[in-house]
Amino acid sequence: MSEAQKPEGGSIKHDVSVPISSIPAFMRAAEKAVLASMPGVRVCAFGHLGDGNIHYNISQPIGADKAEFIGKWRDVNKIVHGLVLSFGGSISAEHGIGQLKRDELAAIRPAIEIDLMHRIKHAFDPAGIMNPGKVITA
Repeated sequence: MSEAQKPEGGSIKHDVSVPISSIPAFMRAAEKAVLASMPGVRVCAFGHLGDGNIHYNISQPIGADKAEFIGKWRDVNKIVHGLVLSFGGSISAEHGIGQLKRDELAAIRPAIEIDLMHRIKHAFDPAGIMNPGKVITA
């Protein structure tokens, strides 16, 4: 799908998950919210619906400026991720948190969980040499 989306211009991509029973309601709510925020965008959602994972991608409106569209990435993420969380889902599915969602993690998980993640990381990687600066630093 990624290769098919490239000729369409910019794409704001999400790798999210929601409970399987919530997929239809999430899809309706997300499309309504995204279109209200950015008229003319095209939702291209696909993925592993059988386990609740959705690649919720949004293609720029036809003829829109790609850089301007991609510049709205954070605003669109707030909309999509906010809805995902309201449906009891996760802002990361199979691709994990990585660098793009690292800062969001601290905002959506309790401080005790973040502390435990740091402690586990430090226990396994006291020198901070394994995947440095990615999600959790030692």
